[in-house]
Amino acid sequence: MTETRLREDICRLGRSLFERGLTPGSSGNISIKLDDGGWLVTPTNASLGSLDPARLSRLDPTGKLVSGDAPTKEVPLHSALYQTRGTARAVVHLHSTHSVALSMLPEIDPRAALPPMTPYYLMKCGATALVPYYRPGDPAVADAIKGLAGKYSSVLLANHGPVVSGDTLEAAVYAIEELEETAKLYLLLRGLNPRYLTPAQVADLSKTFGLELPEHEDD
Repeated sequence: MTETRLREDICRLGRSLFERGLTPGSSGNISIKLDDGGWLVTPTNASLGSLDPARLSRLDPTGKLVSGDAPTKEVPLHSALYQTRGTARAVVHLHSTHSVALSMLPEIDPRAALPPMTPYYLMKCGATALVPYYRPGDPAVADAIKGLAGKYSSVLLANHGPVVSGDTLEAAVYAIEELEETAKLYLLLRGLNPRYLTPAQVADLSKTFGLELPEHEDD
């Protein structure tokens, strides 16, 4: 896929996420890894609803700005996922309401922020890790992501929002949407003793769809 098409895809999908209320104002950021090892990433203080393909930040493999506007302050976050998830080709970070709310609840297991609620959550997101709070743009968040050792494509930043990697930009967008909807389900059902997928059902999904799940989601 050409760089021109990738730029257009970032703007198209960013606009879709913004228009559906999944990341307000100038929050959220998107990146795509290019064949030469560099990236395209959304600029700092840019709304995902009004991105300009020509003004996206173009970074070289070391993270240095080559062209376009200044990049998002969350570059260390994206970089850490690319370094630890070998299959990652795109990263999406949002401030979606229900995922942020989930990240603030005291009972959340940092190894599995959500229980196995639906098959599509497991198929799109696997398990979701919760990392402690860091201020936006803090380089220390990269160390927290690296500490997950590449086991998670789906991560919640405490009091901040979700970040998801995928092997394509569309895959990352679909996964972060599934994470948001599952967080919404969790909040709706909180305190109602809902029925989750059983270990046998999770094992069947893993076998059928080749899922690689960390070992804590159904504790």
